[in-house]
Amino acid sequence: MSESETEIITCDLAIAGGGMVGCALGCALAEQGFRVAVIELNEPKKDWPVDEVDLRVSALTRASQHILENLGVWEHMKRMRVSPYQEMRVRDAGGQGSIHFDAASIGEPDLGHIVENRVTQLALWERLDEIDGVTRICPDSIEQITLGDKPHYLELKSGKQLRFDLLIGAEGATSPVREMAGITSSGWAYDQHAIVATAWPEQHHGDVARQRFMADGPLAFLPIDDGRCSIVWSTSPAEADRLMALDDDHFCQELAAAGEYMLGRITRVGPRGAFPLRLRNADHYVLPGLALIGDAAHGIHPLAGQGVNLGLMDAATLVDVLVAARAAGHAIGSMATLRRYERARRGATIGMLGAMDFFKRLFSNENPPLTLLRNLGLNLADASGPVKHLMIRRAMGLVGELPSLTMKKF
Repeated sequence: MSESETEIITCDLAIAGGGMVGCALGCALAEQGFRVAVIELNEPKKDWPVDEVDLRVSALTRASQHILENLGVWEHMKRMRVSPYQEMRVRDAGGQGSIHFDAASIGEPDLGHIVENRVTQLALWERLDEIDGVTRICPDSIEQITLGDKPHYLELKSGKQLRFDLLIGAEGATSPVREMAGITSSGWAYDQHAIVATAWPEQHHGDVARQRFMADGPLAFLPIDDGRCSIVWSTSPAEADRLMALDDDHFCQELAAAGEYMLGRITRVGPRGAFPLRLRNADHYVLPGLALIGDAAHGIHPLAGQGVNLGLMDAATLVDVLVAARAAGHAIGSMATLRRYERARRGATIGMLGAMDFFKRLFSNENPPLTLLRNLGLNLADASGPVKHLMIRRAMGLVGELPSLTMKKF
């Protein structure tokens, strides 16, 4: 194709990645009047068997729920399936320490929702198609990025060219945009793999999320609305390999035993998946004309289910920054603009990464003094009253300096 025949798409923002976080940002910015192009390699699956639960689920906080409500997708997600949980019970396998969180104690209807990632992505992807000013480019991927000239531009595998003021890397942990931009990351691999599956327990979960901390890693039973549980079992790589090699009956037996039969026997288990765990944080979230959000910017241990919530908070914060920059007549791709986003999110993210890393190291060992300390800490926190209530509200994303999209609109 000659240069004169090249299809050129002009937009304010090009978003690489049509996953949950990239689509949420695209919806929010388009609703603010920005011209947005979303580039995605694989169109989301549009239907699946009604009794099938995706291997990948997220525990969406109240702040994330408000973002999705404000983007007009929450009701659509509810029609597909969202599973609220009213309580969370955490127990240390190495002693008698435990803590119980209850939504009723702070006057909330629930603590959050367990939602399949594909539900959130599909609802947002379809919402993109309803908003003026959005160009969905799929299937396609970025071949080359040129930053520095204004407008910046990129070449797609299809031969199309995009000209833009700001490029967003939102393709996940292996972000090609981050790699092409030469942004390095810091972090380390945990000596843990996470096994994920859907399990059928003998007893109904009662809309309670349960987590048991063991020396090799935590085991979480996350409630699905029909009585099933999505499990996330973090353990050593060797143990994960052994568990993955078991037939379903023996895996069910070991799963029930590892959970101390908290819901009785496990009568059935669906397909299993396993993936390595690591902590990662990009050394920079922004460059002139470029910003990273979601897993492209950071990766976190899944023990508190905060990954997608961090990403949605990235997106909501960036929206506020860009809207304010446009109102002030500032370039949306300038470092003066983008540093506001980086300052707001980098500190908060490092704090969350550090907290999750601390908890992982505190609980994933059998050191007697640490075992005594953590059990004492859990029990003291459980009895703390107002302090525990603040912990609940903070975990739900209801305290602190919050972006506009997290505010419930009445």
